[in-house]
Amino acid sequence: MLWRFLRHQRPLQPRQPCYRFRQSPEILGQRSLSSARNILPTVASLLALRTIDNQEATAVHIAGSVRTIRKQKLRAFLEIGDGSTVHGLQALLSPDQAQGLSTGDLVAIRGLWRPSPPGKEQTHELHAEEIEIIGNADPETTYPIQKKFQTPEFLRTIPHLRLRLPLQTLVARLRSELDFLLAQFFRDRGFLRVQTPAITSSDCEGAGEAFSVTAKASSSCPGPDPGPVQTSKLEKLTKEEELFFRKSKYLTVSAQLHLEAYMHEHPKVWTFAPTFRAEKSDTPRHVSEFWMLEAEFRTHDLEEIMGFVEDMIVSLVRGLGTSSFLEELMIARRSWESSKGTEPSIDKDLLSSRWEGLKRGSWPRITYTDAMQLLQDSGRSGESDFIHRPNWKSGMHLEHERYVAATVGRGKPVFVTNYPRAIKPFYMLPNARTGRQTVGTPDTAACFDLLLPELCEVVGGSLREHRLQPLITSMQRQNKGQAADAQGAMSELTGRSTSLGMGNNLDWYLDLRRFGSVPHGGFGLGFDRLLSYLTGIHNIKDVIPWPRHYGRCDC
Repeated sequence: MLWRFLRHQRPLQPRQPCYRFRQSPEILGQRSLSSARNILPTVASLLALRTIDNQEATAVHIAGSVRTIRKQKLRAFLEIGDGSTVHGLQALLSPDQAQGLSTGDLVAIRGLWRPSPPGKEQTHELHAEEIEIIGNADPETTYPIQKKFQTPEFLRTIPHLRLRLPLQTLVARLRSELDFLLAQFFRDRGFLRVQTPAITSSDCEGAGEAFSVTAKASSSCPGPDPGPVQTSKLEKLTKEEELFFRKSKYLTVSAQLHLEAYMHEHPKVWTFAPTFRAEKSDTPRHVSEFWMLEAEFRTHDLEEIMGFVEDMIVSLVRGLGTSSFLEELMIARRSWESSKGTEPSIDKDLLSSRWEGLKRGSWPRITYTDAMQLLQDSGRSGESDFIHRPNWKSGMHLEHERYVAATVGRGKPVFVTNYPRAIKPFYMLPNARTGRQTVGTPDTAACFDLLLPELCEVVGGSLREHRLQPLITSMQRQNKGQAADAQGAMSELTGRSTSLGMGNNLDWYLDLRRFGSVPHGGFGLGFDRLLSYLTGIHNIKDVIPWPRHYGRCDC
């Protein structure tokens, strides 16, 4: 069997010199040709190959999936892909060889790599001598992934098959490369990568948008739905005893609080993991499960955190600039638009300008108060017609963020700093207590949001309140009338075991201040939002392999 032959990588005895596992240094990075002898060639490496020693043809073998097939009287044309590039490889087959082949099949092909006739888009093509079907796509069922246009909404219903689209294979490779570059960036700067829990005892942001964790009612095999079940009074009384963890627990909305636990022994830590929000929003910017990069390090300077974030993103995009990702993105998007898709178009110049804006660095800063003044002035002058009137106490809506990003950033990201404490989480260090608050400015927090042009917020960060008593006071302020009394709060200075009325068990978080703390701060980056910005893909659900959002959780 040809596939067994490929799998065990036995030597070939071709009539022509054989291109076995030879790849160029550009393809393999720092790996030498001799060390690549046991690597099967990919479509990307084969397309980069011309011929060996100026010969007319080179013997090769390759495995991939059938994207399209055109059968004619004298020959058949096969387009092969394997995820290594958005480009397909064209193979020429005889009618007999093409018999039984269909879109979606996985095949192994052995043949000659020859120059294409003049005028062809692909410089070389594979003339098949032997072909084997490794895995059949059911010929009795229409293959769900078609070359014709299919709406993003439909493709989201089959995420397990959507991964085979050229654009999705590119996004998968881009995610992998960004993951590698991030790990390299943090390691080079002495950060310790840690793993934080997915199940927590608290809602970090305090917004009440956390998923509760419960165990299945029975470990027996699932049966038919019994319909509505009435809960008896006794069952209600024993509900507390039946909880798997004895108390309510949640899927994490942020790793920040657990990262702070490392600050006593490790000055710089980071993590990269999924987070969850039970927010009933179905916008292009929101999902229920997404990946967050979060970091904490010892510092007392907000500017140091913003400078670190800027250096990190600049480094990422410059690292991507040495690859072919941007060029492949434009090819994949042109293919999408040629199918008369309905997704908002983004041209190469705009996408290139996004990457360049991130590469340049020296991103502007503006305080929240100045940004709000800018918005109010724009509204009064008639320059902008905002749906939501800018108000200092209400925060900025998406339309406000876009205006600030476009006006202040001018193609670059913008840091907006010092938001009102009342609209920010309890753990943020107040500016009033650090001596940095300017005269006439209401109570603000030492924090920032990073706004990207068009997309808007992608990073949020702050200095953390590292003192016990001020932290307790801040927690009380955000309880909205449900805080413990003053005597109970003060008992936290020496006592234990209270949730301060927040509906969360944060005793352990207070212990981090009670038993020795240090000034520190950190940030969280929405990885999927950044990926959406870099790819020009409008909806975040289309850059996430398995999107989960309100009303949908397929596969």
